[in-house]
Amino acid sequence: MVSQTAQSPWKKTRFWIGMALLLTAGGASLLALRSAQQSRQAALEEAAQPPPERVHVAALGRIEPKDQVIDIAAAETGVLARLLVEEGTQVQKGQVLAELDMYEIRQAERNFAASELAEAQQTLAAEQGLGSARIAEANTKAGQIDQPQLQAIEAQAATIRSLEARLSLAETDLARFQDLFSQGAITRQELDRQQTQVDQLLSDIASGEATKNQLELARNTGLDNAQAQVSMAEADLQLSAVEAGVESAQQNLALAEARLDRAVIKAPSPGQILDIYVRPGEAVSDNRLLSLGNTAEMYVVAEVYETDVGLVKPGQKVTITSRNGAFEGSLSGTVETIGLQIFKNDVLDDDPAANADARIVEVRVAVDQDEAVAMLTNLQVDVLIDIKADGQSQDPSHDNSGES
Repeated sequence: MVSQTAQSPWKKTRFWIGMALLLTAGGASLLALRSAQQSRQAALEEAAQPPPERVHVAALGRIEPKDQVIDIAAAETGVLARLLVEEGTQVQKGQVLAELDMYEIRQAERNFAASELAEAQQTLAAEQGLGSARIAEANTKAGQIDQPQLQAIEAQAATIRSLEARLSLAETDLARFQDLFSQGAITRQELDRQQTQVDQLLSDIASGEATKNQLELARNTGLDNAQAQVSMAEADLQLSAVEAGVESAQQNLALAEARLDRAVIKAPSPGQILDIYVRPGEAVSDNRLLSLGNTAEMYVVAEVYETDVGLVKPGQKVTITSRNGAFEGSLSGTVETIGLQIFKNDVLDDDPAANADARIVEVRVAVDQDEAVAMLTNLQVDVLIDIKADGQSQDPSHDNSGES
């Protein structure tokens, strides 16, 4: 009895402890259930909210000159003889940058062709002068022949006119004599004498006309002969062969100059020498010799993901930064052109988790602070394009076509 009475309080204590534990567990389960319901409700409400509005498009990019980097190669193979520029040299379009080993030979060929052309031109000038002198001499002889004959013809014409005047007077006297003879005032002998005078004048005039005709015929014959002499002098002027020689020499000179031009390397556009790959004495084949870029105007080529390129418009403002501190602070720029082709990305992020095989569109950005990056061609930069602000109308002088 004593032991049963002693155990009764302990049983009651355990009972109440169990009840407390049961109530505590139930409350915890109820709280957990309620918390789960609240979390699910919050998630549903958050899912129902519209996504946050994007205000920027981020991309990696590289810096390059406006007209891109031009790799300059030689037109012919050979050995580089002279290099006339150094890295950093500013050059103008057409400026000679280097010479190949065959330059001096080609220059001698050009000089020889130039001397041949000068000789051919001198020969042509001499032939033209000689021919002109011969023609002038023939014309002078023609004039010398014609002038005396023309004077003789004019003198003969004057004689005929004088005879005709005398004939007119004699015929008037003959008519008067015939009238007097009919009246018996003069003898037959006097009338015959006047008739004889008229007949003599008529004969002299006929003879004078014949002489004049002979003089004119002789003059015409002399003129024809003189003209034939002039024509012969002109025919003797054989310029066709000499002119052909000049033309051939001109073509040879043009060929020699073209060959000489292939022995030098010239700048295709103004810009700055960025790198030199071949030095004097080294072989030149199809490899590049120099790289050139117009660093007066610098651009960033941003590689925008194909999923984001629809948000980018010309005229949008851009912020450019360098993660390795190549320049201080940030630079500003403006989207100028958007490419028309999709490529695999060339600029790789240093984050190992970044997508190394992304498909991108190249967006060209004009940098406002050109001088800050003029010496940083191909520098990797971070680009942040402000897509919320409306793009401004693009300068019509810029081409909106995509660039590969």
